[in-house]
Amino acid sequence: MNKFLIVALALGISITSCKEKEEEFIAEKPEPVAAIPLIQYGFDLNRFEVYADTIKSGDTFSTIMDSHLVAGQNGFTAAQTLDNIYSLRRMKAGNAYKILKRKDSVNTPAIFIYESSKLDFVVLRLTDSVHAYRKKYPLRLQRTVAAGKIETTLSQAMEKQGMGMTAIYELADIFKYSVDFFKVNKGDSFKLIVNERYINDTIYGGIVNIEAAVFNKSGKNYYAFNYTTDSLNDKSDYYNEKGAPLKNFFLKAPVEFSRISSRFNPRRFHPVQKRWKAHNGTDYAAPHGTPIVTTASGVVVKSGYTGGNGNYVKVKHNNKYTTQYLHMSKRLVSEGQRVEQGQTIGLVGSTGLATGPHVCYRFWVNDKQVDPFAQNLPNADPLPKEQLETYMNVITPLKKELDEKSFKSATKK
Repeated sequence: MNKFLIVALALGISITSCKEKEEEFIAEKPEPVAAIPLIQYGFDLNRFEVYADTIKSGDTFSTIMDSHLVAGQNGFTAAQTLDNIYSLRRMKAGNAYKILKRKDSVNTPAIFIYESSKLDFVVLRLTDSVHAYRKKYPLRLQRTVAAGKIETTLSQAMEKQGMGMTAIYELADIFKYSVDFFKVNKGDSFKLIVNERYINDTIYGGIVNIEAAVFNKSGKNYYAFNYTTDSLNDKSDYYNEKGAPLKNFFLKAPVEFSRISSRFNPRRFHPVQKRWKAHNGTDYAAPHGTPIVTTASGVVVKSGYTGGNGNYVKVKHNNKYTTQYLHMSKRLVSEGQRVEQGQTIGLVGSTGLATGPHVCYRFWVNDKQVDPFAQNLPNADPLPKEQLETYMNVITPLKKELDEKSFKSATKK
């Protein structure tokens, strides 16, 4: 009897144990996991069959859609609806488009999306009531603090810190009145706070502005702070740590990113005429076709050609200052025309007595040719006195932020 009970108890335990294991196994069956939404253009792409392609040369909206539309969908109505929002003739080869199709038995096209630019796209709804609209991608602004030391060139140093050409040109443009970039040396350094734009959170959309910067040249700091003086007209400019404008009456040079091949010299051996004579200008060697800009605003008093000067332009800025630009491949302004500082007035060439492409920049003070680098040239308009206190309050934390960063490192924010 005892043996029977022992066997029975053992069997009971075994049966109970099996049931518990079976119940545990059933309870552990995983539940189906919902697909993570893939949101683009305002739609969950996981809900559709997605056909993606780019516009080919010769494509039209009709030729694209004809093979996708199903019974009951009118291609003409769809084209007319889209054309009312975005001209179909503006669709460009190479631009991307997508057709979102329902997951039904015939994959009914529900939505047509055309990427008209990096900034926006066009949507055409093909089901229910056919309608179209344009929409911009979401923009994200990122504030970046970058710093670097120059080993070879400013461009290389900034690219090393992840700065694109837009930021490089912007920094050079800010300091072009106070820093001679033709004399940038190894060891010179920079720090900047830049606001950058990202489209759809992934595509780099360039810089909005450089908020503040400091350029250290030969141990001296040159500060620049962007300050809005007139918010109604969106007028702003760059000023230094004391509120003085960075902008001068004259630019440092008539061409960007070139080199000085010959300076003002009262006695120089002429490379073409092979004799000693005064060189009353500063030569900037640059590639053929490089834009030449007027270094200050004024009126064009000469735009012509001579055997020695080649194509040249002469600009009178006021009763005291006049500048001249020689050896152009092409003149882009005419006599009597008003020109603004930084405006392109011609292209670098080698016309006249020139051995290679360059611009000879000549400078007059009171009708006498002088060396522009030896002149104490006037500044632009100063910051209004009534705004100085506000300006100092604005730039104090920015200057502190710049000063606390090392020139050797870059920090993202």
